[in-house]
Amino acid sequence: MRLSRADFHSACKSFFRLEFASQDITAFGGLELIRRYFRLIELHRRVQAVFARYGVGGDYRVIEMILVIVGLILVGGRRLDHLNYICEDPLMKRFCGLLRLPRERSVARWLKRFTHKSLEALVEINSQMVCEAIEKQKLGRLTIDIDGTVITTGATVAWAFRGFNPHHRKEPSYYPILAHLAHTGHILRIKNRPGNVHDSKGAVAFMRNLIEDLRMRLGRSLPLEFRMDGAFFQREIIELLERTKAGYAVKVPFFKWLGLLPLIRERQRWHSLREGLGYFEISLDVAPWEKTLRVVVYRKVVHHQTKKNYQLDLFDPDDGYFEYSAVSTNLVLGAAALWDFMAGRGAQEKTFAELKGEWALDVVPTRHYGANSAWQQISILGHNLLRNFQLQTLATPKPRSRKRTFSFFLQSLKTIRFKLIHQPARLVNPQGYSVLRFSVAPPVQTLIQKIDLKLKSAA
Repeated sequence: MRLSRADFHSACKSFFRLEFASQDITAFGGLELIRRYFRLIELHRRVQAVFARYGVGGDYRVIEMILVIVGLILVGGRRLDHLNYICEDPLMKRFCGLLRLPRERSVARWLKRFTHKSLEALVEINSQMVCEAIEKQKLGRLTIDIDGTVITTGATVAWAFRGFNPHHRKEPSYYPILAHLAHTGHILRIKNRPGNVHDSKGAVAFMRNLIEDLRMRLGRSLPLEFRMDGAFFQREIIELLERTKAGYAVKVPFFKWLGLLPLIRERQRWHSLREGLGYFEISLDVAPWEKTLRVVVYRKVVHHQTKKNYQLDLFDPDDGYFEYSAVSTNLVLGAAALWDFMAGRGAQEKTFAELKGEWALDVVPTRHYGANSAWQQISILGHNLLRNFQLQTLATPKPRSRKRTFSFFLQSLKTIRFKLIHQPARLVNPQGYSVLRFSVAPPVQTLIQKIDLKLKSAA
């Protein structure tokens, strides 16, 4: 039956009168399901048990302040003063387990209590959550991407210095280093650093602690393999990975002392991988390191001049331009599989973009270095907890790929907010029972019922 135009339109000629009243209505109904998951994994008990060894203190308990920050970010807040706009939401108070939410200054003062020692408590909590998820998924190996990311700060922020900042070249910044788990998008570890350091600064201790922690929690039989760019082509890093029997694939810079350029110029025959992509493999004798490394050199045809790499004068421009790359590895992978494996590093950029855009990792809440480092740790913790929540309720397996990227279809926080968290609901008490009553579209109702059923079955 066709409908007339009059069936689609509604008269709207006047303005509503605006009134304000205190009612048990929430704009974040989906928070209840995430709160249930936190109760299921006993997050409160775990946090309190770890922090019992550290003297953070404060009027609020540690778990309450962590949930305030995680809840703020989950609903879309990016700054501490955004707490003022959600402080009266009844479900936000329930999510944090508080009758009165702290304001901006209280949270900032609490963050400033963190020292280098007490930050280790957040690192330990994060490690517990991620390693339990890894055990449940029964992964056959862990593929870990190591890289840094730039966080622009203000001019008066402690330990922020001018360094490599491609979009804001003259502004001070932080340069944290992160370990990204390729299969699930978890962040295994993060360490904040000043912005004027090299990519590999502190990477040896960072990776050594990470390997020791993973081996302690998951056992020594689980294979570990690391992917890194050319900034991590360092003797100490290679020796660490070889000593700990971890696999690696790292980009090789074209330093003169390595002697790769003459070998490429002298090369007459390149093996073909696919159209426009060639390679050859050598055992490179690195004299200063007293090591011999397996190196695969690739060249890719591009039909434009590029500054990303170099163009050898030997080749005729009529044959096109070439971009060159070299990879050193101790993995048992052929040249084609190694190319795809290294291409999988790009998946971490998607996670980094979500961390900065949705999880407020790029926010600098105070001028205090310890407080800003704690904010980063809590941001990462919230990200990992939401990944665990999805693996428990929503995630579906993804076809395997030689790039060794995500093993599951996972949704970003932005999507979870739209589909689940930002759903209006009313808290009612019919016959003395507390009920959260949603008024949502049928697809949202189906999603909420599905998650509720998964959580009940896991309890």
